[in-house]
Amino acid sequence: MSAPEDKASGKLWDGALDAQHAFGDLDGRRPALLGVHDAFDDTTAYRAELSARVDQPVLSDDPVLQRDLQLPDSWWADLAGVLEKVSVVGTERVAVRQQYMDRAIPEFVGIPAPAVTCWTTAHADVHWANLIAPLLLLDWEGWGRAPEGFDAATLYAYSMLQPDTAARVRDAFPILGSPAGLAAEATVCAQLLQTVARGDNVTLEDQLWHWAEELRRR
Repeated sequence: MSAPEDKASGKLWDGALDAQHAFGDLDGRRPALLGVHDAFDDTTAYRAELSARVDQPVLSDDPVLQRDLQLPDSWWADLAGVLEKVSVVGTERVAVRQQYMDRAIPEFVGIPAPAVTCWTTAHADVHWANLIAPLLLLDWEGWGRAPEGFDAATLYAYSMLQPDTAARVRDAFPILGSPAGLAAEATVCAQLLQTVARGDNVTLEDQLWHWAEELRRR
């Protein structure tokens, strides 16, 4: 990574290093960070990170799942277990801010931001290009506090083009569809509709609008 020297800090800059300190290798489910080297050149800062090598391919080249996956029950149980371990780790890092929810959910979903019944720690980028089987979860730069169920809602959103897999996500994470999960679902839906408005994730647009309608009914 590189950045102007006075901006070489913060959530994304320190995410992998903070994750290593907080989680280690998560019982083999997270590639360990083995080393960090910082350097400076005039007014630019550089950081090089060395992580444990991962030989297996990710489950999808695109964050949005393009084909149904036949993953064993054990894989889903491992994923739920890892996200549960992450959720209880204390941190001052923030992945989702209340101010963003208050602004974006009314704009993109059409409802007031639901009350957050519980804030937990989230990986905050659980999509199919960050997952491997046997289970490994990659890319920990953005982790931090988020509404409970945020990681499950994120994975569900990126599964929407494949109904069988999307249904499997809901089975694995029963918080989806529950009152406790409404804030997380509305936040993820708003985030992705915002990216659609910018020209990204356009293949999900119809599914996201249907999801927004469902959230408004709830």
